[in-house]
Amino acid sequence: MAAIFREGNKFCQKLTVPCYETDASFCLKPASFMDMAQEIAYWAAQELGFGYDDLQKHKTAWVLSRMHIHFGNPPRWRDEVLLKTWHKGQDGLFFLRDFELLDREGRQAVTATSSWLVMDVETRRLVRNPQESGLLQGGSAGAGDAIAEPAPKVVLPKDAEPEEAGIHVVSYSDVDILGHANNARYVVWAMDCIGYDTLLQYRVGDLYVVFNKETVPGGTVRLYRTRTEREGTVVFHVEGRVDGKAAFCVQIDLHPLL
Repeated sequence: MAAIFREGNKFCQKLTVPCYETDASFCLKPASFMDMAQEIAYWAAQELGFGYDDLQKHKTAWVLSRMHIHFGNPPRWRDEVLLKTWHKGQDGLFFLRDFELLDREGRQAVTATSSWLVMDVETRRLVRNPQESGLLQGGSAGAGDAIAEPAPKVVLPKDAEPEEAGIHVVSYSDVDILGHANNARYVVWAMDCIGYDTLLQYRVGDLYVVFNKETVPGGTVRLYRTRTEREGTVVFHVEGRVDGKAAFCVQIDLHPLL
């Protein structure tokens, strides 16, 4: 693992994009960016005293609730990049963290903002006042925004009839250290719902994801998809349902390849 270093209250990591994190166009996959972001977020939180080990002492854990990723100029296989992250404090129940992926010239390749909640790992319920534990210290927030607006809530559009897009059974390859499907896997399932041939003709511009409830090993997730178009952008929504209730929803904005 590449070393993580600090620039003020921002945590940084120099990386080289490996072949197994890219698609047939040699570009970084959306879910691969989410994996990279999650790992540096864990390390940054740990350094500031509210990471995985710190929360485990209180039988709690961070869970990702919402994310918005903008792919300006995604890096390609073998590109050298600089990944940065910083937390921006609390917004209601959410704790905000931004990410920025820069190319060798320092230009923004990918930007993202995320909203996190604290979960009780025994009851699997939301902890509404985690700051009372003393874990979240002041003065550690980073300045600036990768994306200014917090990640929005996304749902299936009301003016489009969703179609069934498949069934996924949560399996070993999906599950993370918290015992549920990892957040990046939802994006993998959503991208698969679009179809390979379609993705060969478009590039991902923006991706939004909302996590409503966890999915666990052996659980059956039924996937539903809508496709709409607006001003030259093809917009896919993919919703995963467990027992008829939405577990997550992903919005993927696609732009034609030039």
